[in-house]
Amino acid sequence: MYPPSRKDFISLTLSDPHGPSYNNGKHRRQSCWRKWKQLSRLQRSLVLFLLALLLIFGLLTYPSVTEQWRGWFDREDLLALNDRDVSDLPQGGKSILNGAAGKAPPPAAGPHVRPAVEPDAVAGAVGEPRGPNLPIFPKPPIKKKNFPNKRGPPSLQKDGNTSDTIRAAKQVQEVVRAEEEEEVREEEDKEKKIVSWRGAMIEADQATEPPPSANVGDAAAPSGPANPADAVPPEVPTGTADRLEAVRDAFRHAWKGYKDYAWGHDELKPISRSFGEWFGLGLTLIDSLDTMWILGLKEEFAEARDWVEKELSFDKNVDVNLFETTIRVLGGLLSTFHLTGDRLFLEKAKDLGSRLMPAFKTPSKIPFSDVNIGKGTAHPPRWTSDSTLAEVTSIQLEFRELSRLTQDPQYQEVVNEVMKLVHKLPGKQDGLVPMFINTNTGQFTHKGVFTLGARADSYYEYLLKQWIQGGKTEDDLLADYLQAVDGVKKHLVRQTGPSKLTFVGELSHSRFNPKMDHLVCFLPGTLALGAHNGLPEDHMDLAVQLMETCHQMYKQMETGLSPEIVHFNLQASDGNDVVVKPADRHNLLRPETVESLFYMYRFTKDTKYRDWGWEILQSFNNYTKVPGGGYTSINNVRDPLNPGPRDKMESFFLGETLKYFYLLFSDDPELLSLDKYVFNTEAHVLPIWPSAPK
Repeated sequence: MYPPSRKDFISLTLSDPHGPSYNNGKHRRQSCWRKWKQLSRLQRSLVLFLLALLLIFGLLTYPSVTEQWRGWFDREDLLALNDRDVSDLPQGGKSILNGAAGKAPPPAAGPHVRPAVEPDAVAGAVGEPRGPNLPIFPKPPIKKKNFPNKRGPPSLQKDGNTSDTIRAAKQVQEVVRAEEEEEVREEEDKEKKIVSWRGAMIEADQATEPPPSANVGDAAAPSGPANPADAVPPEVPTGTADRLEAVRDAFRHAWKGYKDYAWGHDELKPISRSFGEWFGLGLTLIDSLDTMWILGLKEEFAEARDWVEKELSFDKNVDVNLFETTIRVLGGLLSTFHLTGDRLFLEKAKDLGSRLMPAFKTPSKIPFSDVNIGKGTAHPPRWTSDSTLAEVTSIQLEFRELSRLTQDPQYQEVVNEVMKLVHKLPGKQDGLVPMFINTNTGQFTHKGVFTLGARADSYYEYLLKQWIQGGKTEDDLLADYLQAVDGVKKHLVRQTGPSKLTFVGELSHSRFNPKMDHLVCFLPGTLALGAHNGLPEDHMDLAVQLMETCHQMYKQMETGLSPEIVHFNLQASDGNDVVVKPADRHNLLRPETVESLFYMYRFTKDTKYRDWGWEILQSFNNYTKVPGGGYTSINNVRDPLNPGPRDKMESFFLGETLKYFYLLFSDDPELLSLDKYVFNTEAHVLPIWPSAPK
């Protein structure tokens, strides 16, 4: 054995009291790991399971927590940007998001604008330009959300008339006035700030219309009004002249945004004050030409015509969609030619029509969806050889009219051939057609799915309108339309459980789906147009019922704007009739409901349709109007405090929606008489032929 070792040295530990201390952290980390390894497998599994539960719980509660802070952070970001950006504000813009629409100024006296083709068809006065007034953004009053038990089914909702609206506005005035007078005294000398609309930077610009009212939802302004009366919602204009001028004001505001930030481009992005390009053909400008003429906006029309003459060229290497280009550009040019008699627009239409013809060079004569108007080539989408049925059967009105004007039959021949092929195809169900057709075989694909929404809607519309356009002589078109309406009533029409609202659903392999696109709201107007032209009276009965449903799609939403898609409640209960899924809550400024309101008022003279339209226009102004110019589509029609701007103004808002508003509020039945004109699916007017086509 070895003897124990001797320690013949002394160990000293010296430390600097001001130096870094050594804490043996590595040793402790190793110790913790050893302790973890010493646990049994069951113990380690239990600990990991508890940690996983905590993580899942945290993820589930995260959205609700962040929602509470989102508005606060938006305001903090806004205040940080105000001082930097306020000097960049443009001049001449209008106000946004007024909670209750202000009274529009009376129209200025001026000459009436008449189309060259029909002397009595178009009238409108152009208002004098108003001087710039700095907009005032009053602090919005606190607004409680309407919960379902307060709104209830439509049968329990009373449609308030104009006097009710005025009385309610006056009650709000008394409550708001006292609060805002004090704010005015404190803040009237402060610099105007930028208003944040929940994440979208919206700037206070000089206004060319009265300032918005206090009910702006979440868009609070840092400064108060210079005059307390400005913060009080004025009485709602009820006269025809007031409503017509309100539509003109809306158009001017939208046009200002397009002119300032997207001139010559396809679409305006009003929030970012930029533009979007689709085909590079100035879609918004051309889509708006006939609207400006009808509204009597001669100055705006003149500058747009100048662009068409000097800048519009179709000789460019670009792929365009056959359907969209036909209804928006070709239809817009033809319509403007008929209203003005200006051959510039006809020449442009002829040039475009000839460049679209390569789309019809297919084995089946069913056109391709896309055309390169510079190269003269066409092709289907990259992902399929199918075309949608609505696209290939909703170009006929325009091509037929182009043949009539040019005396060149090729345009009418190719589109008539498409209708003949579809007329004979198997795969229909009581006149209802599938959504897709193959350009190689000429046969329906994806059979068994039937809808009056996207990809099929305007097929049914154009059956009736071609028959009317051609002098009611094409029997196959009429037969297909009547059979389709019977098929709709047999397979797709249902009623909701709570309030018995009539709606049009979808059929998928014999299974009914209570889903209805906002696009389907074209149907009441089309049914009414058919009844006006001698078709069965029960078509008008169905139109009245469906018009009420489309109205409820707006009325039952907290913003007063319809979602893109709704589902209906078929169960007999006290619940809501309309159910909206989160992915379907957006609104794209679509025209279909206003279009049908126009037809229904023209044929019935029931003023409730005008009142419904006025409510919708008010809601567009409240939740989609952007200062500086333009209107934006929104993400959530169920949240008036955070509607969520999408930063896009579709060309059809000016081409269709505002045009139908103006026609709805006009007292002149000869303003685009429905016995003389037919509207294409983009609201461009084409004359009804005096005789049968040759």
